[in-house]
Amino acid sequence: MNGPEITLEVAPELRLFVPHERRAGRTPLTTDGASTLGHVIESLGIPLTEAGTLLVDGAPADRSHIPGPGEHVDVTAVERPQRVPGAPLRFLLDVHLGTLARRLRLLGVDTAYESEDIGDPALAALSARERRVLLSRDRGLLRRREIWAGAYVYSDRPQEQLRDVLGRFAPALAPWTRCTACNGTLARADKDAVSDLLEHGTQQAYDVFAKCTACDRVYWRGAHHGHLEAIVAEAVREFGGAAAQP
Repeated sequence: MNGPEITLEVAPELRLFVPHERRAGRTPLTTDGASTLGHVIESLGIPLTEAGTLLVDGAPADRSHIPGPGEHVDVTAVERPQRVPGAPLRFLLDVHLGTLARRLRLLGVDTAYESEDIGDPALAALSARERRVLLSRDRGLLRRREIWAGAYVYSDRPQEQLRDVLGRFAPALAPWTRCTACNGTLARADKDAVSDLLEHGTQQAYDVFAKCTACDRVYWRGAHHGHLEAIVAEAVREFGGAAAQP
């Protein structure tokens, strides 16, 4: 680029997105004199979903601002908890976040997820149509303009991913109320009413059941329930909610 020179500083939380030479603090940057501040930030590798208030010479500036010579730009991180106006808080996860999707559903958070890759255009369109926050580790996907709202998932470890999402968006938790397979709502089920869906050993060993109102999947406190209880208890302890049992 051969235009105005500005200086730029990126919040520590966002420095993983930018080249190493821009991670030490304030650095010079030559712009083309025509690109918006939002475009300049994206060109550095920072998804705009992760940028909070943009400051130009200390004053808040719009993403449409065109940087001028000598201006100093601070790119702050998104404020937490982040509020998403205009719709009930619900999520859409890309194909690589299946474990996170199941854990959010376990906590009663409305979470759409496709186990097959439906493609970036379809994901973005679904986010817009259903007004869901699109969660992904794909920066290119998060740059699509048609998404309703989006967020980068910083870790590749499901436990850390869950803490990141819960800490960032503070969704209301209602554990054991959603189907981890399809996101439908669960309802108490009489043992006799679901007996034909159970193996004989399960019928003999358990008496308390829940059934998905959407896909008819049946739930009970099986061998893995202790592990799931631990996930729920940790989330409720740190982020609030009622740890009701199924």
